Amino acid sequence: MSSGHQGAERVLPDGGTRSAAARKPSVCTWQGTAPPTLESVRILVSDARLRASGRLIAAADAEAGVEAFSASFEASVDKGEEAGRLLLRTTTAAEERQISLSRSADGTWLVDHGHSSRRDEYGGSVTVDVAGAVTFNTLPIRRLGLHRKPGEVVLPVVYITMPDLTVTLVSQTYRTVSIDERGAVIAFGQDEFTADIVVDTDGIVVDYPGIARRV
Repeated sequence: MSSGHQGAERVLPDGGTRSAAARKPSVCTWQGTAPPTLESVRILVSDARLRASGRLIAAADAEAGVEAFSASFEASVDKGEEAGRLLLRTTTAAEERQISLSRSADGTWLVDHGHSSRRDEYGGSVTVDVAGAVTFNTLPIRRLGLHRKPGEVVLPVVYITMPDLTVTLVSQTYRTVSIDERGAVIAFGQDEFTADIVVDTDGIVVDYPGIARRV
């Protein structure tokens, strides 16, 4: 895991421009193993905005203490990284939950659980990650172009656990390990956890070892 201060974001070098192919919508599906999951998402990168909408279904894993749940989400980030929005809903046998997060141009996040809301800058974060959803690892890789030009980022990240939808601020690192004609390998780190994520030429996750693989 690369060293860095939470609240700092750096890209070495610039992520570069996106190809025309990256502007076409893609539908991807991943199968996870711990706990067993199935995630399907539609991703669209345009000149002005990145959008993703999808669903995640997770089976119960008694050994890991994970209850069965389903989740649906819609996320968008503008190209200037000044504003973004996420709507996330989860359903378990006991209850339904929802949360919306929106980041204004002045850098303030509004987090709304429906029954309560709060405002926070979250260390200047422009990035959201949802636990167990591979889509949210794909988004910063594509947004920063780490699959096309070698680079390293240290990101303050608004992190959401599922299915309880708890929101915290964490620090994550993404570093380009290698790039070839098939895609790239990106080293990911959060706290003590590390993994080498394999992505295709559009920066979409192919294999996240121990978490999920595209099918």
